[in-house]
Amino acid sequence: MSAACALFTTLFATTTTKAGPRALGSDLIRFGPSLYNKSSSSLSFSSRSRPSIRSLSSLVSMGEISDSAMDAVQKRLMFEDECILVDEEDHVIGHDSKYNCHLMEKIESENLLHRAFSVFLFNSKYELLLQQRSAAKVTFPLVWTNTCCSHPLYRESELIEENFLGVKNAAQRKLFDELGIPAQDLPVDQFTPLGRMLYMAPSDGKWGEHELDYLLFIVRDVTVNPNPDEVANIRYVNQEELKELLRKADGGEEGIKLSPWFRLVVDNFLPKWWDHVEKGTLHAAADMKTIHKL
Repeated sequence: MSAACALFTTLFATTTTKAGPRALGSDLIRFGPSLYNKSSSSLSFSSRSRPSIRSLSSLVSMGEISDSAMDAVQKRLMFEDECILVDEEDHVIGHDSKYNCHLMEKIESENLLHRAFSVFLFNSKYELLLQQRSAAKVTFPLVWTNTCCSHPLYRESELIEENFLGVKNAAQRKLFDELGIPAQDLPVDQFTPLGRMLYMAPSDGKWGEHELDYLLFIVRDVTVNPNPDEVANIRYVNQEELKELLRKADGGEEGIKLSPWFRLVVDNFLPKWWDHVEKGTLHAAADMKTIHKL
């Protein structure tokens, strides 16, 4: 690393600690690898295209991208975006760069935990929109995952606790950034938060995730225009098609890999929640007081 790069990295290496608003009280629950093994009426997930930037493909191995190989857009986001640091009860305790929040060394040595969200968008046929992450992504490039996964930032509009508005504002912002879906097509009051989960997942030896993740569901017919810096591919799936995708991922077929957070949701929540999507009873499934520690 050049002296200039080293200095730049050092400038962002210190975690700030500013007091933030407190979230709802919560209980912590541990789950095993799967809660839904067999069901004749719903999903059973008990078993375990095109890169946007071709020059990075040879450098990608489940997230193995060095600082010097980062795409310019991803590098800017890694250093300019400030994630919200929280404790295990989702109380805001500070903020730090996206770069630091995804370094496994800092995650493990400083127990950095940041707030995140995962959006599950269904169309009127109750098909779930999936995306394949771009080859340029620093963590988990080219894996398939739910519609949109990102972080609320440490800014006033995305720190609002009331009705989870901050997280909804962030989801609306990123659905436009990643998939080109205009904000007016995704009113924030149409997002239904169903739960929160806390997990840690290494991407490679350097990068990883340690997130307190808000799980947001929405049913809307939208026009999608993916940003190739963020998304390599998209597809809608019904329940049977998702089971087939999982089978291929478990069998190592066609190079298909799934993000760890998506797999956790699939194994622990998605079967029963998808049933609620189809019945129009999502609010009955919501539990925002519990943090599921996976």
